[in-house]
Amino acid sequence: MTRHPGPRAPRRTASPVLLFLAALLALLPALSVLTAPGARAADGDPAVSLSKKEAGKGGEITVSGSGWRAEALLMLLICGQSTPERGVVGGTNSCANADGRAVTTDKKGAFSKKLPVTEPPKPCPCVVHVATVTGEQALADAVFTVAGHPTADLPEQTGDGKLAVLATTRLEGDSSLLTWFGAPPARRLVFTVGNLGSAPVKDPVFEIGTAHGVYAPQWEERQWRGTVAPGAKAQIKLPVELSAGAHGDYQVSLRYGEKALAEQPWGVGRPWGVTLFWVLLCLVVPAAVFRIGMAVVDKVRPRPAGSHRTRTPATRRRPKRRGSTGAGRDATTAPGATTEETANAAATTEATTNAATTTDATTAVLPWFTPDSAPSENRPRPTTKGQA
Repeated sequence: MTRHPGPRAPRRTASPVLLFLAALLALLPALSVLTAPGARAADGDPAVSLSKKEAGKGGEITVSGSGWRAEALLMLLICGQSTPERGVVGGTNSCANADGRAVTTDKKGAFSKKLPVTEPPKPCPCVVHVATVTGEQALADAVFTVAGHPTADLPEQTGDGKLAVLATTRLEGDSSLLTWFGAPPARRLVFTVGNLGSAPVKDPVFEIGTAHGVYAPQWEERQWRGTVAPGAKAQIKLPVELSAGAHGDYQVSLRYGEKALAEQPWGVGRPWGVTLFWVLLCLVVPAAVFRIGMAVVDKVRPRPAGSHRTRTPATRRRPKRRGSTGAGRDATTAPGATTEETANAAATTEATTNAATTTDATTAVLPWFTPDSAPSENRPRPTTKGQA
């Protein structure tokens, strides 16, 4: 029995349009990376180039860079005792900090800035050191020679010394009375480090950053004088200072090289003395101005008619009567007078004075009587007709 083959089912083949769409979707991520502006600069390392490799003091060079973070603030310095391989030995103490320049990168992470040529405090080899000021740390160095500046070999490399914090950090110190009136708060950051490497670490340079709220920390270099031997530990105290009038919650960070070692919170009280000063100023000054204004108004205001003062004639002063006669004074002061006689003479003098005072008072109260016309008991009564 022979089998006749039946009709075969047709094979499904992929449409060319579908294949093209699948390939296009697979290539879209690669195309977006290639066409994105500044993608290569963002993924690459920061780079620095100089218009001149050598210049003397007083000259000027142009520093250009690319691959930096967009709109980042950078600091440009000429540093001695440095190479791109080892970096700036000794930190920014080896740089001409007073003649540095600041520049902000554009949206593509590039910049170009003129930098005056000055002699760094350390001998060459020298570099142009470019580093970020805020945000994520990034730096780059370019070889540069300062003509006429002395040259010396770099200090010996300390090897593979590695420092690590072994104990909890703390802040030492108290606020003074001046801090209550707005002086800069200051503390000492105390921590213990140990050398976990195989070589000693001599005069390490730490970085201390202070951050307030959501702002990035402001880093400052602090060098500790001393040597930490391999496997040894040392207690280090570094000064920390905030700006004048600072208050609130701060975060103190410690960093050595590119490694963060510790963080310590710091709560700073409000300087109430400054608030008290402003409150008193707002109360005293208006009161003083009001008093001065009232005095001026009282001085310059016009006087109403008839309110001027008239001078009254001065009261005539009567001559004082002598309290004693010559005889009484002689009796009082006589050397042979007794105590009783002296007392009688004083009483007589007082009576005479009182009588004179009474007469003066009567005369003053009754001015229409004169001493001659005043009635007297000793004067004889007038006689009338028909009386004997």
